[in-house]
Parts: sequence; structure tokens; C-alpha cells
Amino acid sequence: MTTPHPRALVIGGRRGIGAAVVETLAARGFAVTYTYRTDPGPFDAAIAGQPLDLADRSAVDAFATAQEDAPAWDALVQVGGTTYDALAAMMDQDATERAMQVNFFAFARIARAVVRPMLRARYGRIIAIGSVIGQVASQGNAAYGATKAALLAYVRSLAIESAKRGVTVNYVAPGFVDTEMMAPFAAYRSSTEGRIPAGRYARPDEIAAVVGFLVSREASYVNGAYIPVDGGLTASAGVPRS
Repeated sequence: MTTPHPRALVIGGRRGIGAAVVETLAARGFAVTYTYRTDPGPFDAAIAGQPLDLADRSAVDAFATAQEDAPAWDALVQVGGTTYDALAAMMDQDATERAMQVNFFAFARIARAVVRPMLRARYGRIIAIGSVIGQVASQGNAAYGATKAALLAYVRSLAIESAKRGVTVNYVAPGFVDTEMMAPFAAYRSSTEGRIPAGRYARPDEIAAVVGFLVSREASYVNGAYIPVDGGLTASAGVPRS
């Protein structure tokens, strides 16, 4: 890493996948700072938390501006996001724009700020936690899928533009993960797990483990990658055999 004590910034590290990423990076020797929307997480005092509402464009811009001339982070991991479920023909524009702000525009603004010091340092790791829904269609997920597809397109462009200066940018695409976000869909869990070749939801730490590799020096030649972590879901046609 660029310093004896590498620094990582996790956007949306309060719970679920974000909390698992914070804990994984801290265990690997990173000095971790994470953002949260309302309440800070129950982490060790050495892990710094900072409030940030990704839906607040002005707050995101202020946060990002502060990063532009700050010392380079060794790693930026974007986890924070929101859902919006609606049929494609019934999408509400205001709700869709809010989802796009949280899931895409906030990351683009923060990454634009953070990558500049990384480029000067000639080292950096940027990882966006997206979703398999950014690449495959799902009924009722037109808006959410669009935000995640936009995120992937941005990641790939930033990756090829930053590669020669030692900065890698990758996209991790979880499938169904056992987090609070899935609680409203508990009634469908059994049937959903039946569609997943692994037969279960992922644990947050399984997503975080992939992030842990991508922020390492050993991942220096992994760049612009779309990495599904979905138990084989997108590899399967989902056709039952009887």
C-alpha cells in the first residue's frame, strides 16, 4: 500500500454489506472511515464514522469537495444504496431520480473527488457494490436496475481512464444477500432460494471477502471487472428439471 497504515473510505458502512466491509478492511489493517445516514454503527472506537445522506446532493457535494485536496485514500468502497420497486410503465419520476441520486450520482461525485489524489499518488482501489439486477431484468425493478446499470457503466469508464496510474476500479454484483433490505420480501424467501443454485442467500461477509481481495496489491491486474457474487444465480437459466 502507499502508506504503512492504509486508509479506506466506505460509503454506507452502517449495516449489512457495508458493516461487513468495514469490519473486513479493519481486520486487514486498514484505518477505516465510513459514512452513515442516521445512527453510527457499533464499531470499535478506532473506526471513524461520518454522517452523510446520499440523497442530499448538496451534502454529497460538500463531502466530495473536502476530499479533492486531502491526502489520497488507498481504497474507496461504495456500498450505500436504496431500492425503488415499480413496474416499468408505472415508474414515478421523483422516486426514480432519488434512487439515481443515491445509487449512482452520489458515487460518481465522490469517486471524481477521491480519484484525483489517487492518480497523483499513482495508487488506489475503487470498488462499487452494485447488483446483478444491473445486468439482468427483474419484474418491478426497472428503476433500480437502471441505477445499477449506470453505476456499472461509470465504473468501466473510470477504470480504463485511471489504469495507467495504478488505480483500479471494479464492480461487485451481489445477488440475494441476507440483510435488512430483504426483510420486506421474507414471504418469498423460500421460493427465491429455490432459484439460486447454491440454495441460499449470501452472507454479508461473503461479499466483503471479495472486496477484501480487490483492495489488495494482489488484485493490481483486476480492473474494470464485473464480479457477480450470487451463488450461481445469473449463470443459471432457472429452468427446473423434473
